[in-house]
Amino acid sequence: MFEFVGERYRQILFASWQHFSLVVQCLILATLIAVGIAALVYRSKSLSSMANGVSAIGLTIPSFAAIGLLIAPFGFGVAPAVIVVAFFAALPILRNTIVGLAGISPSIVESARGIGMGRMRTLATVELPMAWPIILSGIRVSAQMVMGVAAIAAYGLGPGLGGFIFSGLSRLGGAKAFDSVLVGVIGVVILAFILDLILLGIGRLTTPRGIRV
Repeated sequence: MFEFVGERYRQILFASWQHFSLVVQCLILATLIAVGIAALVYRSKSLSSMANGVSAIGLTIPSFAAIGLLIAPFGFGVAPAVIVVAFFAALPILRNTIVGLAGISPSIVESARGIGMGRMRTLATVELPMAWPIILSGIRVSAQMVMGVAAIAAYGLGPGLGGFIFSGLSRLGGAKAFDSVLVGVIGVVILAFILDLILLGIGRLTTPRGIRV
């Protein structure tokens, strides 16, 4: 395997960067979408239940099948990979954001409204910061999950380390096939660990000491 890495280290580093970049960009997109939806529905029990139901059902969809279905309308390449990764990334974040916002004491919200804050200002400056630790927990779970989903996206010729995995599996038993699979799998695990450390650092920097959980 060391020989395999030595021969292809530039290709491995480039694929690793593509994989990491895909996951991070989709995670940012998914966070914006999920927080936006949660902000619209968390005050309504029926809408919150519906959103949580969609989240639960969405997680049961096989990512491999989702990639296959998107190849027909969007073709091979980056587009289906981004859609699938962002979709799966949004689901845990949506659930956690609803839980975090719904768990804030009504008296705190009323106090903010009582000093003249509007609904949007209260949401932006009081509710979201208080719910941030729970939201970030969802983002961390999502990041670990979609790191693997991004590897599956290589089936649709998406970028990243999944190419090494599928390339090795397609010629399993041949020369360097197992090495190719191993490099892809180990690379995904390392990237997941690095991203989790980054998110942990972001949490420490952005969460006020008084509400750290």
